[in-house]
Amino acid sequence: MNIIWTWDVIRRIIEVLWLVNIGFAMWTVFRTRRDIASTWAWLLVLSVLPVIGFIIYLFVGRKLSSDDIFNIRAEEKAFQQKIVDKQKQLVDDHQLLSPNGRLARARQLIKLSLSLNHSVVTFNNQVHIFIDGHQLFDKLIEDINAAQDHVYIEFYTFYADQLGKRVLTALEKAAARGVIVKVLYDLSGSRGTTNRFFSHLEQLGGLAQPFNSKANKRFTTPRLNYHLHRKIVVIDGRIGYIGGFNIGNQYLGVNPKFGYWRDTHLRIIGQAAMILTARFAMDWNTTCRKTGKQRIDLEKAFAGFQVELPHSTNDVVMQITSSGPDNDNFAIRRGYESIISSARRYVYIQTPYLIPGEPILESLIIAARSGIDVRIMVPCMPDHPFVYRATEYYAKYLVNNGVKVYKYNNGFIHAKTMVSGNNLASVGSANQDYRSYRLNFEANAFTYNEQLTAKLKRIFENDLKDSTQLTPEYFNNQSRWRKFKQYFSRLLAPIL
Repeated sequence: MNIIWTWDVIRRIIEVLWLVNIGFAMWTVFRTRRDIASTWAWLLVLSVLPVIGFIIYLFVGRKLSSDDIFNIRAEEKAFQQKIVDKQKQLVDDHQLLSPNGRLARARQLIKLSLSLNHSVVTFNNQVHIFIDGHQLFDKLIEDINAAQDHVYIEFYTFYADQLGKRVLTALEKAAARGVIVKVLYDLSGSRGTTNRFFSHLEQLGGLAQPFNSKANKRFTTPRLNYHLHRKIVVIDGRIGYIGGFNIGNQYLGVNPKFGYWRDTHLRIIGQAAMILTARFAMDWNTTCRKTGKQRIDLEKAFAGFQVELPHSTNDVVMQITSSGPDNDNFAIRRGYESIISSARRYVYIQTPYLIPGEPILESLIIAARSGIDVRIMVPCMPDHPFVYRATEYYAKYLVNNGVKVYKYNNGFIHAKTMVSGNNLASVGSANQDYRSYRLNFEANAFTYNEQLTAKLKRIFENDLKDSTQLTPEYFNNQSRWRKFKQYFSRLLAPIL
């Protein structure tokens, strides 16, 4: 009798604790404004994992503090006040954005990015596309070796491996000859890289710091969920790099797990490089508020900025658009939506992670059902198991709704590109997933040029030769266990 009573008490205690956990979980999640999908995903984690779930939430679920948001926005405001007024002149001048103008097909997207993100429209840019890591980093190191005034580097991943040491050596040589060198990196993305890795660079006069964090506090700094995911280089305010490559051996295709690494990066000569300088300066100065390192004088950096008109149709018109958890403008995601919804013939997308939110998902399906040739290319292997299973779930859903999805078989595809029509394209760091839409600090180049768009389209079509189109039969033949993992991962999609 006593045993029955004891187990009854234990059962009641467990019920009470479970109810307390549910109540605390609801209070924890609902006290911060977030989208419905993320709210339910966090409620699931906190309910199923009472203790572990709250530890996970402590480090990756909490939103940025109001102080962090204020600091980031303050830097952006300082830039906007000096540049955006000039931009308004450029938009209205020469009827560049009129319905009959040279940029008529891009008019909607240009105005959208300007409105959401104050993305300056730059003209007279010369662009080279890199899809191979060896070629990219050989050229980058060559440019660093030729730098005369400054080199600014901002990467999610800066590994202390062979490639990382090659790039660091070039930076150290630049600093030794008097070039201003600044390095910004993400702590979580650069696992294994410590302050000691950059100590000789700093002895030579260069500076390096982890984004929006003090020292190497990977595990003591909360909000690890908000990554600096941008991949930017600026050299002398004249040459800029933006795209999907990070600094590490695996991006050269030498990691046996992934094999060949297929990515896309742009090298830019022109005004867009100055806008990349602004993006770097704002991220750097925001971090300096915590580390106390030397700030960049934005006014001095942009003293030579001029409003220019296009020289020829061969030059690339470009907007550098950024987004992050410091605002709710979702400028890159909405730029993607604009390209998809305005498509008339085709939309080609490459992304390593396909976990689109409802707006993108519905835009893709509407376009496909309307007769638009919508094609999406994803990897044939996972680098994050839950993320890949969620990618498979959405790939199946899109395939069943008329979208053509391909898996790239020649290694791992990490490119984040979108191309459509005669002159619309985007290349940058933002994937097609919740993390890039809402959680990461991202940067993309939205470009408006027929020749560049045609090149990116041909690159996609060439990648199709090494790809397999996914069919309903492909998914139907998968095991029940794999399908379960796909459905379960989909529930966690908003927080993956």
